Amino acid sequence: MTGLLEFRENIKRFYSKYEVFILPVVKFLLAFIVLNTLNSKLGYMNRLDNIAITLIVSLACSFLPVTGLVFLAALFSLAHMYALSMEVAIVGICLYLVMFLLFFRFSPKESLVVVLTPLLFALRIPYVMPLAMGLLGTPASAVSVGFGVTAYYLMQAVMTNAPTISTMEDAEAIARLRLIIDGFIGNKAMIVMVVAFAITVEAVYIIRRMSMDHSWSIAIVAGALLDMMIVMVGDLLYDTNMPVAGVILGSILAAAVAKVIEFFRFCVDYSRTEKVQFEDDEYYYYVKAVPKMSVSTPSKTVKTINTQSRSVVTERTVYDRPGERARTQRPAGRSVTVGSNIPSEEDDFEELF
Repeated sequence: MTGLLEFRENIKRFYSKYEVFILPVVKFLLAFIVLNTLNSKLGYMNRLDNIAITLIVSLACSFLPVTGLVFLAALFSLAHMYALSMEVAIVGICLYLVMFLLFFRFSPKESLVVVLTPLLFALRIPYVMPLAMGLLGTPASAVSVGFGVTAYYLMQAVMTNAPTISTMEDAEAIARLRLIIDGFIGNKAMIVMVVAFAITVEAVYIIRRMSMDHSWSIAIVAGALLDMMIVMVGDLLYDTNMPVAGVILGSILAAAVAKVIEFFRFCVDYSRTEKVQFEDDEYYYYVKAVPKMSVSTPSKTVKTINTQSRSVVTERTVYDRPGERARTQRPAGRSVTVGSNIPSEEDDFEELF
């Protein structure tokens, strides 16, 4: 355990030291993965499906705030939808406007969740997001996770109905619009996932805020089981064709990732828990103090030893008579060697004074 704690402290120290370089690199990589995933999944506009454009936009995202990445990812997806059909782009614009007006305007810090949730769906590990936001976020995080789920299923509806939409005539605009709306709103799998993720976020948040021992670990296990149970029950009720093995493996992987988050964010030593009681004129206070688990990393100290020594001659000032100019007397054979901690027999300063 000590080795893991030292590893954590080294990572924190490295990040704090090179944060100004690490953050742009992370944002560049995240933007490149997100935009490249959009191009591979949608890819209806050939001009955007270009590695050079993806690299340039990703480089621009590395210098922009996180909301800039969200905005550019939305533009990329809308451009691909417009290349497929104007009606599909209108549906996407309406959904993004609802997201902005209802959530992003008041809580822009969690706007990245809407980008990460579809990305985790594409990587087949979507169950990480509700556990992570339950541990790190607030009850309002259920809204951001829900919007991320709807954004993913909108793109799924576009990809599913793209062959049919591309064969329709221009006069069938209403039919195309109705097809994409029905495929999006009538998706029962989306409803099940939104409900499951929202309940999981709230449950994990409530449990990890409790004062009981190992509350974060209990919240992780309970949240993973609750999420898995709701998804399976929804699959039985609405026949959403959820792969059972994928749900189980995804929940286990999500719990493992959540434990890593707990290690870096909430690592405490319950064996040294203290309970304190005190009072004032109006209240009694019962306080439970749990110390954080930390370790001091060893540091290397290099001492430079200078073997070269020099002699300093001790002088004193002698006054013979009042009014006479003072003269300096330098005793012979009295010297002090600097650079050595070993006293010599000749260093007798008492005879000088």
